[in-house]
Amino acid sequence: MTAADRALKYGVFAIIATLINLASQELTIRIYAGSYTLYVALLVGTMTGLISKYCLDKKFIFAFVTRSQRHNLRTFIAYAVTGVLTTVLFWSFELGCEFLFGGKSARYSGAAIGLTIGYVVKYQLDNRMVFVSTAGNSPAHGQFGQNQNDGGR
Repeated sequence: MTAADRALKYGVFAIIATLINLASQELTIRIYAGSYTLYVALLVGTMTGLISKYCLDKKFIFAFVTRSQRHNLRTFIAYAVTGVLTTVLFWSFELGCEFLFGGKSARYSGAAIGLTIGYVVKYQLDNRMVFVSTAGNSPAHGQFGQNQNDGGR
């Protein structure tokens, strides 16, 4: 897979995960009317987006195969940990737009901006820290970040 193909796929999967995240938030807000509704919705959306994006990235972007359920769990935990920074970024944009401008449109626009920036950062973190073989290289990149699937181009 060329670097351009990988970037395109990653972008499509980021859009899919963003839509899952936002739809989960909206569904949560419609179903749950208790205390801290917005924050519960943020948490539900983040979890559904995280799980869907992990599955897509692992299989289709990094072609990463785990050796066991335990290895898969450790990989998912590493994926989630690298997501903490990007989640703070995404939530900051979403909540910032909610509080500055008010309303669903502002909140979801902020979420989309935050998620876009977050996914760009997340790819770099995952490539260097999560989906790494035992030799220390990502399946898609060699020691110096060269793409092994397209001759380093």
